[in-house]
Formats: sequence, structure tokens, C-alpha cells
Amino acid sequence: MWYDRREMNKLVVVESPTKARTLGKFLGEEFKVVSSMGHVRDLPKSELGVDVEHDFQPHYLIAKGKKKTTTMLKKAAREADLLFLATDPDREGEAIAWHILEVTKAPKAQRVVFHEITEEAIAEAFAHPRELDLKLVDSQQARRILDRLVGYQLSPLLWRKVRAGLSAGRVQSVAVRLIVEREREREAFKPQEYWEIEARLQKGEQQTFTAKLVEKGGKKITLGGKEEADQVVAELKEADYEVVKVEKKERRRYPYPPFTTSTLQQAAVNVLGFSAARTMRVAQNLYEAGLITYHRTDSVTLSEKALKEIRGFIRKEYGSSYLPEIANRYKTRVRLAQEAHEAIRPTKVELRAESLEAGGDEKKLYELIWRQAVACQVVPAVYEQVNVEIKADGYLFKVVGSKLLFDGFTRVTGGAGEDKGLPEQKVGDKLSLVELLPSQHFTEPPPRYTEATLVKALEEEGIGRPSTYAPIISTIQGRGYVSKEGNQLRPEDVGIVVSDLLVAYFPKVVDLSFTAKMEEELDEIAKGERQWVPVVAEFYEPFAKDLEKAQQNIDKSSVTTLEETAESCPECGKPLVVKLGKYGRFYSCSGFPECKFTKPFIETIGMKCPGCGEGEVIVKRTRRGKIFYGCSRYPKCQWASWRKPEKEGEEDEKEPPQG
Repeated sequence: MWYDRREMNKLVVVESPTKARTLGKFLGEEFKVVSSMGHVRDLPKSELGVDVEHDFQPHYLIAKGKKKTTTMLKKAAREADLLFLATDPDREGEAIAWHILEVTKAPKAQRVVFHEITEEAIAEAFAHPRELDLKLVDSQQARRILDRLVGYQLSPLLWRKVRAGLSAGRVQSVAVRLIVEREREREAFKPQEYWEIEARLQKGEQQTFTAKLVEKGGKKITLGGKEEADQVVAELKEADYEVVKVEKKERRRYPYPPFTTSTLQQAAVNVLGFSAARTMRVAQNLYEAGLITYHRTDSVTLSEKALKEIRGFIRKEYGSSYLPEIANRYKTRVRLAQEAHEAIRPTKVELRAESLEAGGDEKKLYELIWRQAVACQVVPAVYEQVNVEIKADGYLFKVVGSKLLFDGFTRVTGGAGEDKGLPEQKVGDKLSLVELLPSQHFTEPPPRYTEATLVKALEEEGIGRPSTYAPIISTIQGRGYVSKEGNQLRPEDVGIVVSDLLVAYFPKVVDLSFTAKMEEELDEIAKGERQWVPVVAEFYEPFAKDLEKAQQNIDKSSVTTLEETAESCPECGKPLVVKLGKYGRFYSCSGFPECKFTKPFIETIGMKCPGCGEGEVIVKRTRRGKIFYGCSRYPKCQWASWRKPEKEGEEDEKEPPQG
């Protein structure tokens, strides 16, 4: 190391006060640890801030509300002999460190990187500082400039052609497109009726069990309607039932890899009911408190040190029978994974959630992370699976039973599942028919995205990066393009209109493969394989041409017309159309602007108000676009519910706003 640790005053800059306090516990008195409170510089909000004529040079300003912070940082840097930039270990953290250095003008500065805030990791990081990695800075800067070029040049177009106040983002628009296309698939879906038949059977006095009809005459059976099902039931009532095959085999259920950002967000949605944004906020708190490793990662690997500690814990806590001979190692299946960091894990495996001095959310998420990290190093759960086939004349039934032999990793995670045992069977056994159970079903449309499935889709398509999933979902909801119905993401009219416009006039901007290719090129910039200016130029030149064409060719009236109606205008007799306006749908005369007749659009759900029984239940929205349900007789009847009512009297405990 090129400096004398004993005689220098050292300044350490991190992003948050919590991280500063945690880091301060491990550093000596010669270190002063301060927080930049996040970014200190950014592009201006009132203008593009990118000089497209001169190699897309950005014009950075001190971020709003950060003058006091930057003054403090400059003063502290002048008083220090050496500046350590200890921001987060990713591209954004590298860019923040670069901005801090640009602001402070510190003559001697080093970058320290650590993926967990523990005494050992901090000592290692400060023993081996490095220079700023300007390749990472360039990659993050290119992303920021690309997003600014799209957002600040598309938004004015949307204001003029759709409605004021709208905005568009490069990656967010792709997410909206996915949600809109899924909704279109649902709307176009035509359910198909089908029937299934099960038989409740019994051998002697043994317990009854249920088998499912799967074949007729050696071919898969498909029953499309009740008549077909009734005919088969009639034949099966007269049939003799005999066991023709019994197969017993051992089945192993293996643990999942430790969490990445994506899988943590998915698990937190499904298990804890956390949104992606809430998950990342809580994970940030856990990381800054030194409880988990860095939470923005696409890696499924664990360090050798972590593997040794976890395996030692398993041996001590559960016994050697739960420990595989060698450590379990996982490979990512994610497209474009960088794997720059470890997977997410607790920094101390001995520390359990119940002993944390933390809030409820932190304890819940920590426990989820702890279980996954420990379970991934445990042997598989073992089941005995029994497959039984039963013939009934020309028909074949199948049933599968299972019995837990060894709980394996489910000892840690829970969820081993209940035994689905079958009475002992052998080939040639005659069975008695207790009853036949025909049931009607309909094929289901593809489900709407949830936050969990949207994150999974974005990751699989190579769209965005671990740090961007939560902001993407928050942004598209905040803009009113997408709303939540229960836990499902539903596109709003404005989201559909904007998405269709972008697909028609800016196909590359919302193309999945093109957006993924941009991520690859940003990765190549980070590796030093590409220069950022040509990458931005290659994107911007065709985008600028598309923008010019769109400004000339888009007709606002046609873009904002959602559908035609059979209703005539009471003033001029021309057909009324449904249009999108500032506050949502409304009826307008198709003869506009010659005829300016309009009237409100009221969306009903076809049932009477559970509150008064007189008004209709109508779909309403808060000022932020969140859907709720209310009475058409408001304010005379003030019944309202966040949930869509399905039966009389259903009402949410918390009253939504009215009006």
C-alpha cells in the first residue's frame, strides 16, 4: 500500500447514514465516515442535459437539495489526506463514487469495494483499494443518457398526441408492452369446455382412493361436453376394475439455489406479499446493517468461506445426514447474467431472525434469505412414489401416491408436503367402484402478470438489470399505465394507447430483443470492449428519424379514440365514440371538432350496490389511478370497496376515497 495508515487522516464516503454507522464500527479513529445521501449530481430536470451535437456529452448539475451535502463533502475532503470512495459495488455505485470525486476534487482518492459489511470484509477491502473503474462509470453513464434521450424526447410527443403530463421510458415501455400484450391474449381467448372423470375405488375393506381417467383404447381421452362424459360414465358403471401396473420408485426433491435479486423479489411477493419496491427497501436496510450480502446480484454462487460456515452450521444444527459429501454448487440459467457478486445470503449464518434488533419486515425478509441460503447446502428430500394403473374394460385410470422417506432440505424451509399414501396394491387386484365423479372445466386464459412473474419475464428476456426491476414496476404504476387488481397487473387505457403508439412508430424502442441487445452492449462497455459514445449514437440516429416521422404523422384524434359505439350523438346524429381524456374515458361525438358534444363514461360491473341495493356498482379511480368500486348514487350512498364485489355485502375493511 502506497500510503502510511498511521499518520493520515482518512475520509470515507458512503451513500447512506445507516451504512456509515455500520462501517464506522469497524474502522479506527483515523477514519471519518460520512454519507453522500445517494447521488450528488444528475442531469438537469428542466432540459435534456445531453449535447447530441457533440458526442452526447452530459451536463451535470448538483442534484436538488444536495448543495449542503456537497459543501460538507468538499470541506471534509480538503481536511483529509486521503479519500476512500466506499459506495455500493455495482455500476451505479461506481458512478456515484465518480461524481463525488468530481465534486470534491480530492487529489488522493481510492475506491474500496465490499459485498458485505462485516469486519473481515471491510478489513480486506481497505487493505486492497483500487482506482475508480471508468469503464463501469461509462456503462452507467451510457444507460443514463439513453434513458434521458428517450424520456425527454418522447414525453413532449406524448403530451401533444395523447394527453399532457405523460412520459415514456426506454425499459419501462417494454414492461408495459408485455402487460398490454398479455391482456390482449386474455381478451382474444375463447374458453373451451372439457370434462374430467375420476373414480373412487376400494380394495376390500381398505381405505378408498381416487384415480383419474386418462386413456381409452390406448389413446389419451378428451371429453368435450356433458353428453360425451355421461356416455363414458354409463359405460364405466358396468366395468370391472383391475390393477394392471404398480411401480414404486424413489424420487428426490432438490433445494433451490440461493437468492438472486430477481428470485428474492419473486419469493417475497409470493411468500410475504411484499412488492418488489418494498423488498428492495427492506433488503437495503439489511445490507446496510451488515446482516446480508449485497442485494443487487444475478449470481447464484457462494464464496468458499460462506460454504464452509454454512456446512459447519448444518452439521452442528441438523447432523451429518443432512450434509452432502461436497458442497452444492449452482449455475445460473439466466440470459445475460453478469455474476459479478455472490448470491444473497446472511453474513453470519448463526444469526437467526428472532434475535435481530430490527423491524417486522426486516425479520421476515431476513428469515426468507437465511432459509434459502442454508437449505441450498442440504441434501435433497427423498420420497417413495407409487404409480398405479387401473384398467376398466377399455379405459385406463392412473393414480400417484407418495410418502416422505427423508425430509432433507425441507427440514430448513418447511413445506415437505403431506404424505399422499395409497392402500397397498399389487397387479391383479380387483377393485370395487364406490362412485364416479365427472366434473366440468373450461380452459383458462393466460394469467395477468404479477410483480413476481413480470420480474421473472424481464430477467428471462434479458431486459433490465437486478437494480432496475423494482424501479421499473414502481414507475409504470406511478405513471398510471398499469394498475394493480388484487396482486395482478392490469394495463390502463392510457398504458394501452401509449404502448400501441410506441409499437407503431418506435418499434425498436419497445422491441424485446433490441432492448436486450442494448443491455449486452452496456455490459461490453463495462468490460472495456466498446466505447459508450458509438453505442449511444447507433441508438439515437434512427430514433431521431422515427421521432420526426411520428411528430408529422400521428393524428391525436385517432390515437385517443378507444372504440366506436352504436349510440348516436343527440346533437348532430353522428356515432358516438369512446375517447381517452385527461381523466380517463369519456364519450365524444365522432364529428368533432365540428360537433363538440361529450358526456361522462361510466363503467358498470352488472350488479346492484351491496350498500343500498338501488344504485349500480361502478368502477372508479383515485387521483393516482388506483381502481376501486363505488355506488352510482354517490353521495347519497357512500358504499365503496377496494375489492370487486362478488356477493351481496362484500366490503373491504378500509374505506377507499370517494368522488
